[in-house]
Amino acid sequence: MTVGQPSTLLELAGITKTYPGVIANDGIDLRVAAGEIHAVLGENGAGKSTLMKIIHGVVQPDAGEIRWEGQPVSITSPATARALGIGMVFQHFSLFETLTVAQNVALTMPEPIGRRALAARIEAVAQRYGLPVDPRRPVHALSVGERQRVEIVRCLLQTPRLLILDEPTSVLTPQAVQTLFASLRQLAAEGCSILYISHKLEEIRSLCDSATVLRGGRVVGHCRPAEETPASLARLMIGRELPRCAHPPAVLDGPVRLRLAGLSHAAVEPFGTDLRDIHLDVRGGEIVGIAGVSGNGQQELLRAISGEEALAEKHPVQIMGVEAGRLGAAARRALGLCFVPEERLGRGAVPALSLADNALLTAARSQALVRAGLRRFGATRAFAQRCIEHFAVKCSGPAAPATSLSGGNLQKFIIGREILQAPALLVCAQPTWGVDVGAAAFIRQALIDLRRQGCAVLVISEELEELFEISDRIAVIAQGRLSPLRLVRDTSMEEVGLWMSGLWPGADAGAVAGGGRHAAA
Repeated sequence: MTVGQPSTLLELAGITKTYPGVIANDGIDLRVAAGEIHAVLGENGAGKSTLMKIIHGVVQPDAGEIRWEGQPVSITSPATARALGIGMVFQHFSLFETLTVAQNVALTMPEPIGRRALAARIEAVAQRYGLPVDPRRPVHALSVGERQRVEIVRCLLQTPRLLILDEPTSVLTPQAVQTLFASLRQLAAEGCSILYISHKLEEIRSLCDSATVLRGGRVVGHCRPAEETPASLARLMIGRELPRCAHPPAVLDGPVRLRLAGLSHAAVEPFGTDLRDIHLDVRGGEIVGIAGVSGNGQQELLRAISGEEALAEKHPVQIMGVEAGRLGAAARRALGLCFVPEERLGRGAVPALSLADNALLTAARSQALVRAGLRRFGATRAFAQRCIEHFAVKCSGPAAPATSLSGGNLQKFIIGREILQAPALLVCAQPTWGVDVGAAAFIRQALIDLRRQGCAVLVISEELEELFEISDRIAVIAQGRLSPLRLVRDTSMEEVGLWMSGLWPGADAGAVAGGGRHAAA
């Protein structure tokens, strides 16, 4: 941050935005200086994302004023924001899945640019900021973490004067986060202002110069994060002490609920990662965590387990003792499987449908929401209301469309929808992506409680701290291969971080070093 009294780049005065039944922003004042990294903190539903969308022109305020370099401005669209020099990386990605990375980037470039020249610029920026991106790949073939990189690179290509980052590190590796932070500090030193939203409090303390705290759509405080502790920041955000997970020892001799017996599967996508001879048992009464850098076979593994992709043989995936490799998703759910995908909107929930309709999509059989081929509307609404109440989802009720919820609240609903079906086996990807610290602790405790009831839980996450907090055993996936399982108490984050490069004892180092697509064994 510049020495002395830096000039004000952006100032908000009395910004108010209301939706039916909800006051998203209530008279918010905010000031961001030139070259400042300014955090905006708050629980899910506190109004952070709405406020950022107002600054970026996606949403129009009902009242209040925006000043840019001291002058009142009307930001009526993202194009207007980009013309001022405001760029934003959204928590929910705004990418066209049928287009390539380069084609998505081209849509936001101020002037036309040749394909090869654009690809070269994308690769240069990606390399500079430590965010590897292949311009040729179609977006629908990318993992959540890879899409996050595309969003960040696309924004940095525009050389913004104000950069808004909404949960930019939620699916990045620790190494990528440190590289990104070094780049953000350099941007700030060059005069770019940064508005930063994250629920990772250590990141806030490490990166940000100042912070504004929102609660219930209002500003409730300001602070300098470096002078706070994670606990004090959490208290400012949620208004109470941060809950801690109770994690008693697991029973590790329960029945095998999921067995992967030499699972090898060629990726459907041309840039995907083939799965190679994966062996894994997940028993009732335990949580198994799988760590890894995004794009190393997580998507392919999830699809093979969930039934989104049928296998050539039935024996490599066994659920509750049944060889399920050729079964579809519905048949696997009938065996006792419940599934939380990594992508909330589109796979976890249909954006335009109500919460009640989204509950029906996966719980129709287990909760008897359909009788004689007819939907039971009252039972569907009651089940959705249970999810809302049990998991403290902030919304207007079961009729609320999924797209009206904040990312964290939608995640809580999806997790609740699956847990309340009392599964025998729960497969969960990125369970606390974009969720505030209080809600994250609640979700993790819910997973632990489910495991205590005898459920077998498989969690795939890029949050090492999360995996070490809730897992009983842990493994790493790298280039489509799975490391040996280790008891969490017998390993460390440092060892797991090393294994994420594929360098575990007995690993085929040559295959990892070769990179690229692996042929199925």
